[in-house]
Amino acid sequence: MAQAITLARPYARAAFELAHEAGTLGEWSQAFSFAAAVAKDPRVSALVGDPRVKPAQLVALHLPQGMGTDTAFAQFLQTLAEQRRLALLPEVADLYEEHKREAGSQLKVKVTSAMALDAAQTEQLKASLKRRFKREIELESHVDPALLGGVVIDTGNEVIDGSARGRLQRLASALAS
Repeated sequence: MAQAITLARPYARAAFELAHEAGTLGEWSQAFSFAAAVAKDPRVSALVGDPRVKPAQLVALHLPQGMGTDTAFAQFLQTLAEQRRLALLPEVADLYEEHKREAGSQLKVKVTSAMALDAAQTEQLKASLKRRFKREIELESHVDPALLGGVVIDTGNEVIDGSARGRLQRLASALAS
């Protein structure tokens, strides 16, 4: 996994720069979504390693319907196919989305709570996080009853553990020391 991310990183950066310069971030995002889903299909994965299948044929499989082979995205896929890197498309797509969020001053935050958050709580949390990080917030919510209460907020770079379970663990550590 780590090796795939390392290999995908320069491709994702190049794709982001191409799309950003052309002002087509959204179109590339949709195309990446489709291409990554195709790349995850085991039937397509088997074709990627088959020497009888030409790079142009693989590119055609990964292109969204209606997108021509003369587009910048198709040329990008052609480069990946020639370098035998089409299997990296899911990782490239994920990294591309990270670059897109960073450029748009958007932060993806994973929130895990003991109980499902209602709409008012979600909006209040988004507003608080927006003030703290000075960026637009995209929340991904999960429920974990084992937290007992409170929330755990993961921004990717920072984890804020406000759960009852986390507080009890910190208390136990302090008492044990």
